[in-house]
Amino acid sequence: MLQTSGRKAEPAQDVVFRWLKQHIVTLPRRDGVFLTEAEVCRAIGTSRTPVREALLRLEADGFLQIVPKKGAYVAPITEADIEAVMQARKLVEEWCARQAAGLGETLARELDQLIDQQAQLQDDPVAFIESDRLFHRAIVSAAGNPVLAGFYESLRDRQLRMGVHAVTTSDRRSGDVLGEHRAIVAGIAAGDPDQAAEAVARHLATTLAALRMPIIRPLERSFST
Repeated sequence: MLQTSGRKAEPAQDVVFRWLKQHIVTLPRRDGVFLTEAEVCRAIGTSRTPVREALLRLEADGFLQIVPKKGAYVAPITEADIEAVMQARKLVEEWCARQAAGLGETLARELDQLIDQQAQLQDDPVAFIESDRLFHRAIVSAAGNPVLAGFYESLRDRQLRMGVHAVTTSDRRSGDVLGEHRAIVAGIAAGDPDQAAEAVARHLATTLAALRMPIIRPLERSFST
């Protein structure tokens, strides 16, 4: 139900958008799911208008496809999707890490701050992965190639759902991610392109291994508003 708990009222569309986004990224990745306005209204306790607006925003962000007379379709993420996205990330991120290493300590300080922020979010898989994307995006952006940066952004919806799956395969994965990120930063701080690229390659390899594993602990769904 929509509640404000004494806080300043948040626009209903934003509340629904956040709820739906978290719900979508925690759906089993191998399943295709239809969401209807009526079901969402009942689950959250709101009218159809904010639900409709939130679904349109999520469609624009690539999280779902609105199918007339059927509902909003959340497509499954297949093994082929995982392989393709991770191959694309490897090509883009290793090259970008090499270029970004030229910025040395300047970029490293920014990345250290992002790691510190991410470390505070280990109990929330969705927020943790959103923070994770900020870390990787910072490196891609620092490489200075707007074409690659734009392509990387096009992967955002797939990365979010995949990332939530990856960090919920074990209780250790989020901590491992932080360590792998620090290894990437060490290469950038040293101004060593090979070290930075190798750290990225190791990180993406362990992420791919995690994506191939089943979830062994329950997702923590926090839909409070």
